Amino acid sequence: MTRLAANQRHAVHLTLNGKPCSGEAEPRMLLTDFLRHEIGATGTHVGCEHGVCGACTIEIGGNLARACLTLAVQADGCDVRTIEGLAPAPDRLGTLQAAFKRNHALQCGFCTAGILMSLDHFLRENPRPSEQEVRDLLTGHLCRCTGYAPIVRAAMEAAAEMADRPAKEKSDA
Repeated sequence: MTRLAANQRHAVHLTLNGKPCSGEAEPRMLLTDFLRHEIGATGTHVGCEHGVCGACTIEIGGNLARACLTLAVQADGCDVRTIEGLAPAPDRLGTLQAAFKRNHALQCGFCTAGILMSLDHFLRENPRPSEQEVRDLLTGHLCRCTGYAPIVRAAMEAAAEMADRPAKEKSDA
């Protein structure tokens, strides 16, 4: 493992939502701060900064991660997916996002990005979840506004909609 100088900024190159990007970060800079302040991807929210609330949930290399617990330099060379990469096109919501809108599954919206990222990943792996499985997944996210009922309803609706589509169309959860 390369030793990084603590008093210097280091180049970080990654693929963000399918596009190459880069910036500089001190070794102690968190990935949340790098994404928001160096790259300009502000959809990843900073909540508790302890990995508990789930607001900063993203995918790194196809695995869910808390960006507030990950150093930016750890993401060097990785494929990173954030909420900005969830919609299939800039002018079109993904299936899960549209279900959230229809079911009023967000209020202040602070937790929404992390919840959507976790649910998107979960539904790709579990296309026909039970309501209890969705509720279990949501235990890793803190939402103070909705009481979770509309979120569960939206997730179940999106899962049913995605399960009925051909495999090639399921990538825009």
